[in-house]
Amino acid sequence: MRRTLRGLAACAALACTLAGAGRAAPGLLVGMDDDTLKWADRPSASATLAYARDLGIRAVRVTVPWRPGETRLGVEDREPVDRMILATWAARFRVVLAVYGRAVDAPRTDADRDAYCTFVASLLHRYPGVVDVVIWNEPNTARFWRPQFDEAGNSIGPAAYEALLARCYDVLHHARPGVNVIAASSPRGNNRPGSATASHSPVEFYRKLGQAYRASGRMAPIFDTIGHNPYPSRNSERPWVKHPGGTIGQGDYDKLMAVLAEAFGGTRQPLPGQGRVSIWYMEQGFQTEVAPAKAALYRGAENVRDALPPWLARTTAASFGRAAPDQATQLTDALRMAYCQPGVAAFFNFEIADEPNLDGWQSGLLWADGTPKPSYAAFKTAVHAIALRRVDCRRYTDVAPGAEIGFTSAVAKPRPAPPAAPPSPKSGSTGTVK
Repeated sequence: MRRTLRGLAACAALACTLAGAGRAAPGLLVGMDDDTLKWADRPSASATLAYARDLGIRAVRVTVPWRPGETRLGVEDREPVDRMILATWAARFRVVLAVYGRAVDAPRTDADRDAYCTFVASLLHRYPGVVDVVIWNEPNTARFWRPQFDEAGNSIGPAAYEALLARCYDVLHHARPGVNVIAASSPRGNNRPGSATASHSPVEFYRKLGQAYRASGRMAPIFDTIGHNPYPSRNSERPWVKHPGGTIGQGDYDKLMAVLAEAFGGTRQPLPGQGRVSIWYMEQGFQTEVAPAKAALYRGAENVRDALPPWLARTTAASFGRAAPDQATQLTDALRMAYCQPGVAAFFNFEIADEPNLDGWQSGLLWADGTPKPSYAAFKTAVHAIALRRVDCRRYTDVAPGAEIGFTSAVAKPRPAPPAAPPSPKSGSTGTVK
């Protein structure tokens, strides 16, 4: 790890130059990950669309399943994906497709890569308005990509993913020259070949991805966007927290920029800040407690120990110390911080509506019945401020560990209640099971 940290430090100057360290990004695309509209049995779909529009959400990530050998969308998957795409288009959302399958089915051979990339290209032909595609999901983890290491303990996952990115980049740019090919990564990994959940930390993953790219001799890029999921290590951990080692959360932006510069600097692969290449936070979310009045909507047992209240009417810095007081504060800080990170161009909240199963995710702005949480208004206010570029980015620079920064005053002012009923539906939403 000493070599890792030295290498990152050596790239820091280049990373900061490319990112424009002290400047805010020119804007921030705010989206959501929520496949709710795939399912016809959800009665609140039209209301969900209206709420999404009211929140200022402009993009939706839609998941599409892939199975080995498939080169076009299967009959059983067409109806739900068509329903989602048509609903989001009608509502004037930007649609982002995330295409992946089971971890053991990750495309690791030439034949599988050809089939997978042909499949994704077929989606671009089927849905001509789509220009954004995420290639697989969190390929640095065993949960979504296996194997990560061979039997001798040698890393093989990053090189296999690099080959997939290269193949899809060529196929998709041929199918649609303006396509946005998005590489994916998760915030953590153990770098332990012998572990049952063997994975690569994002630092190690991007380093080895770059090594594979350089070894290939390729003279063209392999991605247009870095799609990173910067989930915190704990639900109540503040977005600006910096992590040791290979973990990359939202507060580790400089570390991400540095490892990308180390991996791809001086090659034909542009870095965030060069050309149109940027970083998209494809999944971020903070789970909430279930209000007693909403308990009947949920089932099972909560699996997060530090689930947050959606919003506290009165909070003081002394009352919560280093931990976040509520979801509203977490989302407000996370959104504004993303806006202030120059290489970041998009922020997607994981879900707009909660999953009713407590073993899943309750990080939405709506309860499971599709009605707004108390955090709704804070999110909407933050998105509106970002759209108007009214964010003081000085509050998010050079933060001391544990410091109370952001936009939470000593006594929070009461926020306006969310609308009693949504406006007329003009936009769409999506969902995903993580």
